[in-house]
Amino acid sequence: MHYWTSQHLRTQRTSAISNSSGGVDSDSRAIQSRLPIPTSACFISRAAYSRLHFRQVIRMCGIWALFGSDECLTVQCTNAMKIAHRGPDAFRFENVNGFTNCCFGFHRLAIVDQLYGMQPLRVKKFPYLWLCYNGEIYNHITMKNQFEFDYQTKVDGEILLHLYDRFGIEKMASMLDGVFAFILLDTANRKVYLGRDTYGVRPLFRLLTDDGFLAVSSEAKGLLEIKTSMSTPAKIIPFPPGYFEMFDLKLNGKVQSLQMDRFHCCTEEPKHASYNNLEGLGTGFELETVKSNIRILFEDAVKKRLMTHRRIGCLLSGGLDSSLVAATLVKLAKEEQLKYPIQTFSIGAEDSPDAVAARKVAAHINSEHHEVNFTPEEGIRMLEDVIFHLESYDITTVRASVGMYLISKYIREKTDSVVIFSGEGSDELAQGYIYFHKAPSPKAAAEDSVRLMEELYLFDVLRADRTTAAHGLELRVPFLDHRFTAYYLSLPEEMRVPKNGVEKHLLRESFKGLNLIPDEILWRRKEAFSDGMTCEKKSWYTSLQEHIESKVNDSQLEKASDLFPFNPPTTKEGFFIRQIFEKYYPGRSKWIPHYWMPRWIKATDPSARTLCIYKPDKDQ
Repeated sequence: MHYWTSQHLRTQRTSAISNSSGGVDSDSRAIQSRLPIPTSACFISRAAYSRLHFRQVIRMCGIWALFGSDECLTVQCTNAMKIAHRGPDAFRFENVNGFTNCCFGFHRLAIVDQLYGMQPLRVKKFPYLWLCYNGEIYNHITMKNQFEFDYQTKVDGEILLHLYDRFGIEKMASMLDGVFAFILLDTANRKVYLGRDTYGVRPLFRLLTDDGFLAVSSEAKGLLEIKTSMSTPAKIIPFPPGYFEMFDLKLNGKVQSLQMDRFHCCTEEPKHASYNNLEGLGTGFELETVKSNIRILFEDAVKKRLMTHRRIGCLLSGGLDSSLVAATLVKLAKEEQLKYPIQTFSIGAEDSPDAVAARKVAAHINSEHHEVNFTPEEGIRMLEDVIFHLESYDITTVRASVGMYLISKYIREKTDSVVIFSGEGSDELAQGYIYFHKAPSPKAAAEDSVRLMEELYLFDVLRADRTTAAHGLELRVPFLDHRFTAYYLSLPEEMRVPKNGVEKHLLRESFKGLNLIPDEILWRRKEAFSDGMTCEKKSWYTSLQEHIESKVNDSQLEKASDLFPFNPPTTKEGFFIRQIFEKYYPGRSKWIPHYWMPRWIKATDPSARTLCIYKPDKDQ
């Protein structure tokens, strides 16, 4: 077996189907993809490869696997190319020895070492274990030292193999501090395991037929054209966050689901927290203690996510959340003596609230700031591409995704930043949406906060992942750190509600007086990303609706419930978006169980600007 890599990130592709021993024999075949391989690509022998200095590898990537395929693997593997954007550096296919109708596919974005880290990951100590995973395990060194594991590599994912061997699948999953989606095969015990992190920051979909054919992919588009023996289309579902599933692997490669269990929920302190003693954490709910704990845990969440040798950047809307992330990132980058300035990125019209606020923050923290000009016309041109990558028809998700897709495109084409930080998760965690002002009680607000956290993988986290992954970037979200969120959600309900007419009051109060970000940004009112990109007089969604008005007539909208009986659209915008979604994903509307909408207030549109309680900042 030869391994392949290249510095180029767009057109290089090579693939191989090899036997489980890692070498090519008479029963295995190496195949080249039909995509061009540039002259700078190189092939390296295993002997030369083994002499390389291995370093820690952190990555965003695309994982894909089949168990009990009903069709020739070489035919099925073409479907794996549908998620090639997730790992633009290289890809690999490998079949499982002894199970000729089972294989793994892996698309790699190399964040550290350009040569090491191809998957499925296998080590000599556990020749019967195969691992394909997407994500970062921040505590892998802590776990390695704690249990004195003997590593063969310095890849963060190797910890999954050791923890599984020592403790079994459930404790393994619960001990991981990070974001992840994994496929673990144990050929010795004929078991297949799937798992996904608490908030679904890393995506995972599965297809399981009645006769036991299992197909798994980072994105649903990698499963749409999988051939099965079923007469009707197989059901493709998003794998639930915070769960693991165990399958029995039969000799013919088919599987049977044996167990689906939750290993962690957002309101519980994660088990790995006991192995990370943070200095200064206090006990009790005295306000100053709580504020100090929030700062300590948040800074730790950002710090652990600095694990990379590729350049780090940060999305910066000028709102509270992204500003806190960017400022903390710049502060820690100086302390860690990174050899480059942190790049920040904003998008919007020149006079948009976000663009103006982002400039103030960037000047305050002294980041290398980039502005991407946004026009509604460009947003409309990108709409179909965005919906294709999103695999969603939720209206507010689509609106917000257009800007994030365009800024990710700019980052990929114009800069060398690859690891991108953002502020996703704060609004759900800290009750940041404006409708929380209308919560009937602190208890109701706290319950809705948990609901939003559990649904992040359907909305904001989905948007953030797909729009960045579409351009081969790796997203990191400190506000969704397991330990930070568990602590925040454990606080008394009365502490977390909006106060003095300001949402996320406790979070803002925790960083008051530190000069981390300008005071006017610390107390800036909530502005939805898709609204803040354009001026207050005319939101992005208004321009979009004006464009769609001529594309959908009243008669079509009246028949929407007949055409789309599940989640029928009630507006022309919703109808137009749904038409594009159905073009690429016909009959898959149940991927999104409901539209995202504000609660406790009469609302016909998800935009905060349409709510009667919306009050923009005076300087906007």
